[in-house]
Amino acid sequence: MDFDLPEETRQLQRMVRDFASNEIAPRAAQWSENAEFPTHVFTKLGELGLMGMLVPEEYGGAGSDMVSYVAVMEELGVADQSVASSWNAHSTIATLPLLTYGTPEQKQRWLTPLARGEAIGAFGLTEPGAGSDAAGVTTTARRADGGWRINGAKTFITNAGTDISQGVTLLATTGHDENGRKRFATFYVPTDTPGYSCGRNLKKLGWHAMDTRELLFEDCWIPEDHLIGEEGGGLRQFLAVLDRGRISVAALGISLARAALRLAITHANGRQQFGRPIANFQAVAHKIADIGTEYEAARWLVYRAAWLADQGRPYSKEAAMAKLFASEVANRAASQALQIHGGYGFVRESEISRFFADAKILEIGEGTSEIQRNVIAKELLGQR
Repeated sequence: MDFDLPEETRQLQRMVRDFASNEIAPRAAQWSENAEFPTHVFTKLGELGLMGMLVPEEYGGAGSDMVSYVAVMEELGVADQSVASSWNAHSTIATLPLLTYGTPEQKQRWLTPLARGEAIGAFGLTEPGAGSDAAGVTTTARRADGGWRINGAKTFITNAGTDISQGVTLLATTGHDENGRKRFATFYVPTDTPGYSCGRNLKKLGWHAMDTRELLFEDCWIPEDHLIGEEGGGLRQFLAVLDRGRISVAALGISLARAALRLAITHANGRQQFGRPIANFQAVAHKIADIGTEYEAARWLVYRAAWLADQGRPYSKEAAMAKLFASEVANRAASQALQIHGGYGFVRESEISRFFADAKILEIGEGTSEIQRNVIAKELLGQR
């Protein structure tokens, strides 16, 4: 068994580490404090070929595997969780439905600019009354005038309000089948479509530099060719691409745990109390040992799930396990690292306070911890 990353992946990782250290980390605190979306960073990520990592080269992407994607996510997330989470939403749930179910024409028109980094993508699923219950969406799409008329609202949507957004991929209900069950479909709505608008940028506990808004659709008409995949298959299409999204959020979790470990070690070695560094106190050293151990355990869960995906083997259970464990490890790591910082950690100017605030959403987004446990239990019990 070889646990080393391929040399090509390590080279990519080093390149992204240098970029993140020079272009992201020094200004991350400023972006967070000002709730500023750093557009220029995503433009540069596009120039580096990183905005379409999971998209084939024929559509402007890099055609990378999931293991390489996770390695890049680690480096971006260590520098700043807001940038990494925005990049993740763009790279997975915003682009994968187009890649997987779009026609060649749709891919050329919408996916290629996203993969090249000329625009950033968004996916509209969550609604005020539909989160974990994806089938509970009430946004409607009805056939009208040779196309579709959309009405409804989405909330907590990433990237849609940025100045480089070209549109949003969304899930809507198209009616009911003969048994009274909802039918769903996926649509692409360009930013300049009449009737489509974005609300204010929401004030969040963390991820302050990530654009998050409510989206409104009021008699929003789109042509027939904006339907992605088959009508009636929208929910199934969304669920089919969800597992890779879970791996990517799990990668966010291990990046945060790694950042927390680094900050805890640095502070523990530099902070003096009672005439010696606090790293010399067993209570502090044990906290660091726990963070490091859990980070390593989470890291290999995440990379194994990514490797299974690359091998074309089943990985739903492993993706859920990785997302569950890595997100909870990230929260414990951030909490323990802040405890090691003491009062300094409670001050917003401290770097650990930003990571602490960013950690909680990892247990919620892309499926809550409770949903992950449901998925895992059903797989283990043979109920899925």
